[in-house]
Amino acid sequence: MLFSSYTFLFQFLPAVALAFAAARRHSPRAGILVLVGASLVFYGAWRPIYLLLLTASIAANFSLGLMMEDPRRRRAVGLAGVALNLALLCYFKYTGFIMDSIHTLTGEPLPFVNIVLPLGISFFTFQQIAYLVDVMRGAPVERDIFSYGLFVSFFPHLIAGPLVHHAEMIPQFKRERTGRSALLAARGLAILAAGLFKKVVIADNLAQFVSPVFAHLDAGGGVTTSWAWLATLSYTLQIYFDFSGYSDMAIGLALLFGIRLPVNFRSPYKAASIVDFWRRWHITLSRFLRDYLYIPLGGNRQGEQRRYLNLMLTMLLGGLWHGAGWNFLIWGGLHGLYLCANRLWQEGRAAVVPASRLATILSWSITFFAVVIAWVFFRARTLAGAWQMLGSLFGLGAGSSAYVSPGVLRLMDLPVLVGEERLLMIGGGAVMVTLAIALWLPNVPQIFGYREYRRVREPSAWPQWRPNPAWALLSALAFAISLFGMWQHLEFLYFQF
Repeated sequence: MLFSSYTFLFQFLPAVALAFAAARRHSPRAGILVLVGASLVFYGAWRPIYLLLLTASIAANFSLGLMMEDPRRRRAVGLAGVALNLALLCYFKYTGFIMDSIHTLTGEPLPFVNIVLPLGISFFTFQQIAYLVDVMRGAPVERDIFSYGLFVSFFPHLIAGPLVHHAEMIPQFKRERTGRSALLAARGLAILAAGLFKKVVIADNLAQFVSPVFAHLDAGGGVTTSWAWLATLSYTLQIYFDFSGYSDMAIGLALLFGIRLPVNFRSPYKAASIVDFWRRWHITLSRFLRDYLYIPLGGNRQGEQRRYLNLMLTMLLGGLWHGAGWNFLIWGGLHGLYLCANRLWQEGRAAVVPASRLATILSWSITFFAVVIAWVFFRARTLAGAWQMLGSLFGLGAGSSAYVSPGVLRLMDLPVLVGEERLLMIGGGAVMVTLAIALWLPNVPQIFGYREYRRVREPSAWPQWRPNPAWALLSALAFAISLFGMWQHLEFLYFQF
């Protein structure tokens, strides 16, 4: 069930909100039960058979947590639980990749494996691994199966994050008062409308300049340098507005039930270094990789050489977390190299380049360019397509246009015949406008004064949301405009991870 669907917005969400309000008047536990049931219905609507996988995973990890109350077997049980979760993730996500790689290396015929990847498995698996590791480190064991189950399955973050931590979620479920009010609901609905607009109006229309070009390259075709840059920059902005739009919608939806999810994006394309980029992009994943991978590997505590090795291993595994393919491994490896290079540069920068506005602009340009190049591997479905795109970006082996002139632009699924030059101009204009939005406007949590955002100590945004008729009208307009594009039924990009 998509957030950006009529069924979700006009049937599922109102029914759950009304049921929760009624149950919450009885007790906090009744509210928890309603949200657990709603979350299971939400997940089961996609493919009911995988609801068994989700509930089995929740039950198994909850039971492992209870077993870890005995300090004598805490570590052994915890390590077994982590291994079990990783084995489950590897089976569903990496079996096909491993089999294909073995076949490529050895040439041996192997049985065809077609495993459908369960939605959100990377997210709910990592969250439960973090829970088990924290219990091994001495965190309290959760003894209420329903609170634990809601922590894992809460439908706003279940499919595509943000990755949440049990210590920041479970206490909110158990509060006697959730802080639900007309003001909180108004803020939640406005954030929901803003995220929906980012997904449906911005990201889905940018996709029209991305999908045909990359599909053409993956099929062995070639594109001109102009089309290559248009498609790559369009994807750079598409994935940001798509994923941050989902995260904003998740925050808004959770606020309707008095729950505060962590902020997942802080205008990452404003970053002037790759380190700053990862502090702003998919913040909850960066937190997980740091706390449960980079630091346990040794972090920066065992010398510079080990620091660089740990950075590379962390980013390579972060790439594989996103997808089972060499493209994702290369994407993670590139970001590992970027982080190592950033570290080396910072060590000697004070003696080489004095701080100045020009230096900041140059740093931003290099960072943005590096991120854009890495996105090529993230988006392409084949290595050949990725290399062809890179060649086309720099005028090496560029082919003809991916479109048959006159090109066909599809806006809201309505074909509009235009000449190819005009199509490039339209796409270029869309890229410039959306890039300006990403660079110059504050992000959605900042505009809406989301409490979590205030911890980063950045200046207040302009414009700043206020609960008044003008903002209500603007949110209603954004929501109404988005409704016209929802019939495209384009999934969120992070559903595949």
